[in-house]
Amino acid sequence: MTERPVDLSSLPSYTAPRRSLFSARKFALMASVVAGLGAAIYGFGPQQGSPDIFTSAAHAQVNTEVRKVERPIGFADIVERVKPSVISVKVNIAEKVSKGSDDSANKDEDSPFQPGSPMERFFRRFGGPDGLPPGLRGGPRGGRGPTMGQGSGFFISADGFAVTNNHVVDGADKVEVTMDDGKTYTAKVIGADPRTDLALIKVEGRKDFPFAKLSDSKPRIGDWVLAVGNPFGLGGTVTAGIVSASGRDIGNGPYDDFIQIDAPVNKGNSGGPAFDTSGEVMGVNTAIYSPSGGSVGIAFSIPASTVKSVIAQLKDKGSVSRGWIGVQIQPVTSDIADSLGMKKAEGALVAEPQANGPAAKAGIQSGDVITAVNGEPVKDARELARTIGGLAPGNAVKLNVLHKGQDKVINLTLGQLPNTIEAKADTGKDDKGSASKGTDVPKLGLTVAPANTVAGAGKEGVVVTEVDPKSAAAERGFKEGDVILEVGGKSVATAGEVREALDSARSDNKNSVLMRVKSGASSRFVAVPLAKG
Repeated sequence: MTERPVDLSSLPSYTAPRRSLFSARKFALMASVVAGLGAAIYGFGPQQGSPDIFTSAAHAQVNTEVRKVERPIGFADIVERVKPSVISVKVNIAEKVSKGSDDSANKDEDSPFQPGSPMERFFRRFGGPDGLPPGLRGGPRGGRGPTMGQGSGFFISADGFAVTNNHVVDGADKVEVTMDDGKTYTAKVIGADPRTDLALIKVEGRKDFPFAKLSDSKPRIGDWVLAVGNPFGLGGTVTAGIVSASGRDIGNGPYDDFIQIDAPVNKGNSGGPAFDTSGEVMGVNTAIYSPSGGSVGIAFSIPASTVKSVIAQLKDKGSVSRGWIGVQIQPVTSDIADSLGMKKAEGALVAEPQANGPAAKAGIQSGDVITAVNGEPVKDARELARTIGGLAPGNAVKLNVLHKGQDKVINLTLGQLPNTIEAKADTGKDDKGSASKGTDVPKLGLTVAPANTVAGAGKEGVVVTEVDPKSAAAERGFKEGDVILEVGGKSVATAGEVREALDSARSDNKNSVLMRVKSGASSRFVAVPLAKG
């Protein structure tokens, strides 16, 4: 017998909704699916005398679908396992007054931590009271009297080695760590690396400290992350989020390669670990972005791969040695790539090889582009710095170099990156003198004069004596006192030679010309667009 659909609209006092025609069979099937879903969710099984619907094919299908959408309901098991390895770090910095200073002369005009400065904003957002790192905090006199600081860290071995941030323990006379169970120990600073903001400390007296493992894998964007630390001195606190980005450069230094996470991180979390869902440390929390001083969901962690290499050296010798080739480098922009005839804006442009450095001795010149190290492509200048810095001094390396349009392979032995590099005398604008007003360079917006006619400008190149504020040169950052050394790969000493080089570039149908410019003690390349006609 064939079922006839029931037309509900024919019943009295009934307003038919959309799709008001149902069959009894469809209704029964819907009921069976709902019942099966309820059994799957609440764990009810078939009862004696109950319909066979609980073992039907529909029930099996619903069970399968429910299993597919199952998700972890929390991170309690992971936290229970890893939280004991995380420590609160408390530091004490005794009174330190500069030699020969007194209250009337204790001025800090030259301090990089002036109110509103980038360093002051960095440490105010992440690192401690008053916008100052340990060693520079204190009373109204700027450092008089003992001061305190707090941060986070975590054990990496059962015998008491622990990792934290350099800015947490920098300048500390006493370091205390408090474990999750409330026990407090005195720690010793084994070594620190300001360039990556990492430090290694050691607690003596036990061989059974709970410790965390540094991850061997690179986190993916979207992976879960747990941040554990000591925010605002509250003790062990756990927050969760995801990996938002990787390879972040926040202007902290040439080795920036941060993981960005959105797990809430606040002051006092410095040096604390960021865990993955395997309970391994993917990074060390070191900075946040925050206009207000609190977490806005943008935090930065040092990757575990960097932590491993740095901590290994700190444990071995208390300091970090980095490879060094001795070059000033800059990114290859699209304009620079066009000027050099490159298909892609990749690699690191050598602005100037340092005298007697490994690169200069091997024959690398200004204007060369380093495109690979030991066969591995170099994406940009920052990647070259990280790659070379990650190699040990004395290692032999093979560099692929683009030299005047030709690919070359150069072999050299890495030197050791100096702790401080002495800057050459900075001949500022006041030293340039006014021996010559200079000659205009048409369609460039510059007035130049031979360097040897301007006091303090040296003997090479032409000095910029005037810049049209509305010109392309002004947009590219040219300023009075800059010295143009090369135009289009040719050395220039007069305004006439600058014009000839520009005309040559136009004849070659180039859209821009590459200039090597010296500003003070440093050199850089600037791609300036060429006006046609």
